[in-house]
Amino acid sequence: MENILKTNNLFKSYKDKIIVNKINMIVRKGEVYGLLGQDGAGKTSTIKMIIGQVIPDEGSIELFGETINSKSSEYKRRIGVLLEKQSFYPMLTARENLEVHRRYMGIQDKKRIDEILSLVKLNEINKSVDKFSTEMKQRLGLARALLNEPEFLILDEPIKGLDVSAVNDMLQIILEINKRKGVTVLICSNTLRDIQSLTNRIGIMHKGTLLKEVLSKDLQGKNKIYLQLKVSNQKKATVVLEKNCGINNYRIIKNNVILIFEKLDDVENINKIMVNNGIGISELKVHTEDIEDYFFRLTGEEKDV
Repeated sequence: MENILKTNNLFKSYKDKIIVNKINMIVRKGEVYGLLGQDGAGKTSTIKMIIGQVIPDEGSIELFGETINSKSSEYKRRIGVLLEKQSFYPMLTARENLEVHRRYMGIQDKKRIDEILSLVKLNEINKSVDKFSTEMKQRLGLARALLNEPEFLILDEPIKGLDVSAVNDMLQIILEINKRKGVTVLICSNTLRDIQSLTNRIGIMHKGTLLKEVLSKDLQGKNKIYLQLKVSNQKKATVVLEKNCGINNYRIIKNNVILIFEKLDDVENINKIMVNNGIGISELKVHTEDIEDYFFRLTGEEKDV
């Protein structure tokens, strides 16, 4: 399958702090690639190097089969970008902002603005942008990214700050762009669960490093089943687990919660032993990992429960 993007040992540091550490990533034509990671993982810096806003210290970037550098510019007409931090002309309307961008990009078809506004379902287009909600600004940013009919769409946190309804709507629009228009999409997000259903492949980034790439359809096979216990005394509970239950494959997380990954067919006995040893249990559930659980297990970070 043809590669749209390939990064080769991409590296960036600021004041001796490594931001992006030897990233090797491939985005293939026609797919939706999800680059997932918490704030500060290096996702935005990676994007800015890809689109030419930041120069890598080391490594190279290939777009549409050609290595790009600081002098490259032709590829920019083939990509659309929605950055997390956007800027618009605040006193202009959505239509007027897009008209400025149309002229800047040299797009001849004036009807394209109406088509895109309809596609992203942006209402109140004659209101000045300084009166827009977060959701409306995200829709306008997506419209601007799509105005030049890009082959490759790069989205940085497109659903951040949106409510559930707006998130679902935005993801459906992105899916439609990918499926009906054949646009390749790279979507960066720290909202792990929402993105999983949209992507073909997922790259998990943590502290500047790409830890793992996995097919979305394969995640179910990788995810573990576990027992989640919320206990009154976490330290005492772990002693009882090891000494009385013979359980060593567990994980301690915040808020007095323990995740147990073995002897899941003996839940009733585990509960009984804990109670008999003076451990109060306020929650006992069997779970199957989702992408967020998988992320925290892979990174070793603590998950808020």
